Amino acid sequence: MIYYLIVLDRKILRRIDRKVDYMYKSGFVSVIGRPNVGKSTLLNKVIGEKISIISDKPQTTRNKIQLVLTGDDYQIVFLDTPGIQMPKNKLGEYMLKVSKSTLEEVDAIVFMVDDSIEIGKLDKYIIEELKNISTPIILLINKTDRLNDEETLLLVEKYNNMQLFKEIIPISALNDLNIDRCIQVIKEILPEGPQYFPEDMITDQPERFIISELIREKALENLEEEVPHGIYVDIDSIKSRDDKELIDVYANIYCEKDSHKGIVIGKNGKMLKQIGKSAREDIEKLLGSRVNLQIWVKVEKNWRERENKLKYFGYK
Repeated sequence: MIYYLIVLDRKILRRIDRKVDYMYKSGFVSVIGRPNVGKSTLLNKVIGEKISIISDKPQTTRNKIQLVLTGDDYQIVFLDTPGIQMPKNKLGEYMLKVSKSTLEEVDAIVFMVDDSIEIGKLDKYIIEELKNISTPIILLINKTDRLNDEETLLLVEKYNNMQLFKEIIPISALNDLNIDRCIQVIKEILPEGPQYFPEDMITDQPERFIISELIREKALENLEEEVPHGIYVDIDSIKSRDDKELIDVYANIYCEKDSHKGIVIGKNGKMLKQIGKSAREDIEKLLGSRVNLQIWVKVEKNWRERENKLKYFGYK
């Protein structure tokens, strides 16, 4: 079972904590980067559970999700943020605001790029933003399993010449390369502080949110390019049956157009069945129980451009 709680102002927690002599290190770390560089893959590996959904499509992560890693003498609270990109609608504006808002509020920033030899437009934009930040920044060059040693050294040197990063670490989130090194560097940067969350807590998000995200992930995987970005998943209810051997999950998939509704359902309901089947398998792993997943598809036209709907769907 995954638990969640409301976090008190951490400045207050630290002020209280200073009355006691702690040898414990803790803090908050924002993980930023453009879409699809592997932020969520990395964090799921670090935490050891699938909390942040993964897709090869942009705008996969829409919310700021806190993921908690607790060791014997430290606790790192990672903030998985939406990929930074130029907004195309009000939802995009919200996501960019979420990503940038964390930069001054954390103890360290992890900026992730991929194996691209040439630094792209979005990475340059993020780098310019980071130049105005006093928070320590660690650069992770992901997907280095696709580079040879010479190419990796070239990239490290290119970023090192910017004199912006406290440390540069080539990694492969997929293959667990240098992940332990990344944790060690973060731990060294963090200040002494309290344990903010219980040891068995790995995220601040409730099961309802994680289940909705798992369903959305399967929609991202299966649907055509133009459809998934306009999808929102809402969980109506989660109920255990009397024998507690089966959990009923009732969900709604909202899309922006009537034509998209037909695509989500598919011919004879085939697409919706595929999304449901794949999602149910992950939900059962999450809940540790058999699941009866029922999904309905509804239309909420142009919801990404409507302030009232963005707030209703939790983007506020």
